[in-house]
Amino acid sequence: MTNQNRRAVVLLSGGLDSSTVLGMATRDGYVCTALSFRYGQRHTVELERAATVAAHFGAAHRVIDINIGSFGGSALTDESMVVPTDGTEDGVIPPTYVPGRNTVFIAVGLSLAEAIDAERVFLGINAVDYSGYPDCRPEYLSAYQTLADLATKAGLEGRGAVLTAPLAELTKADIVREALAVGVPIDVTWSCYQGGEEPCGVCDSCRIRDRALIEAGRPDLATRYAQAQLA
Repeated sequence: MTNQNRRAVVLLSGGLDSSTVLGMATRDGYVCTALSFRYGQRHTVELERAATVAAHFGAAHRVIDINIGSFGGSALTDESMVVPTDGTEDGVIPPTYVPGRNTVFIAVGLSLAEAIDAERVFLGINAVDYSGYPDCRPEYLSAYQTLADLATKAGLEGRGAVLTAPLAELTKADIVREALAVGVPIDVTWSCYQGGEEPCGVCDSCRIRDRALIEAGRPDLATRYAQAQLA
């Protein structure tokens, strides 16, 4: 059976990982609805980029307002907290972790999937070259799938949406290679924790992304900061 006319929801932040997943799902023939969130983050540049990426792949795009950022507790939502620029320690969850973010986002994604009869919810989570977030681990996703199968009418009927994270075990450099293979407009995607005219190049997310782009042979797509370090 082909995937033509089979629906999927793709959680799309506008960053490299989730944009790659949208490209992969589109390549595999799913009719995709991209789902983004205005959750009280420091900036909305990523939402603008998400709209562009969704249009690039011909996906419907929905933006949901759910202001979990008002609770604080994260450098990505609380401007009194400093976004780290000197890396993170192994085994230490960084201040850029947003409490419960993926748990909330996946719940909304499952709700949309059930409403439109989508058979998959695609996620861009990655457990290898990442910042150590607890809600990006395979065991987290497995436990959530069990909950989803119990908590939805579709799940009880044996046709619940499958949580699908094709990047979970890939290195960041491999994600870049996959992005290139499926035609992601990498220069459009936004992974920086800061807002602004261009990525800062020094936050944890920028540094991980730049290192991967260089390793994958595309230093031209890295930030100006990284390119200056290579010069």
